[in-house]
Amino acid sequence: MSRILIAEDESRIASFIHKGLKNAGYSPVVVDDGFAALQLATHGEFDLMILDVGLPEMDGFEVLRRLRGQGGTIPVIMLTARSSAVDTIAGLEGGADDYMGKPFSFEELLARVKLRLRPATQATAAPEEATSRLQVGDVTLDLHSREVSVDGETHDLSAREFTMLETFLRNPRRVLSREQLLSRVWGYDFDPNSNVVDVYVGYLRKKVGAARIATVRGMGYRLEA
Repeated sequence: MSRILIAEDESRIASFIHKGLKNAGYSPVVVDDGFAALQLATHGEFDLMILDVGLPEMDGFEVLRRLRGQGGTIPVIMLTARSSAVDTIAGLEGGADDYMGKPFSFEELLARVKLRLRPATQATAAPEEATSRLQVGDVTLDLHSREVSVDGETHDLSAREFTMLETFLRNPRRVLSREQLLSRVWGYDFDPNSNVVDVYVGYLRKKVGAARIATVRGMGYRLEA
């Protein structure tokens, strides 16, 4: 039985999640402050944590930062009443595996919990291309150093930028929808109304050149060869 840590200081929401997860066959435990959340996430042998951003003592972003800084790999689903792309990106870049805004349906939360607890069956899949680099035109991505070289100039990439650029380079001249990029880069069905994809395309354009990633109106984005 999977053990799930719920770090939520609003008792009504905590009770709602706890009851639902227990009825779904999980073993949930609730804490209501950031220090307790960090301690249990680090030493409590939990399989997943549902982490509210607005915790007392230490907010969810700081809990996540310290947890990942200590090498903690527990999957984390963040909850927040904030809806801005900046907060969403901050959580995901900080090491969150998923991000949900309040209010939310329990069915959606449960689906995301199941996804994050699913065994990584892809580990036994056939290896990808043996090459350590991907290249389209004068854009070269080093898969080992995780750097992109454009016209001889090298740029470092964040984890999300790297995955998004890799997706473009493996699909040159192909139109990729926002939904496809969300699924590939973030690994789950994100809110299609979110502008997080547009934000990250903007980041990439600054590093590879704006003209290299074209906007296809009403459809998505395309890497130009």
